[in-house]
Amino acid sequence: MPEPGSKKYDVKRARMRKEAERSGISDQDANKAANEELQQDPKLRSSGPRTERGRGPKSERSGRTGRSGRTG
Repeated sequence: MPEPGSKKYDVKRARMRKEAERSGISDQDANKAANEELQQDPKLRSSGPRTERGRGPKSERSGRTGRSGRTG
C-alpha cells in the first residue's frame, strides 16, 4: 500500500484532486479534500520502520537499555 510521501501516494492524491476539480471544487479545496480522504484510509497509513536501523539508535529505543550487560 502507498504511504504518505511515496510516489504512489502522490499519484493517487493527484488523481483524486483532479476528479474533485472536475466536479467543481476549487483547486485549493480539492487538494485538501484529497489529502484528508487518503489520510483517513487505514490501508494507506504508515506501518512504521521496516528495519531495525529505521527504529533509530539502540540506546534511544523504548523498552531497551542498549547494552547487553557483557564486559569486554
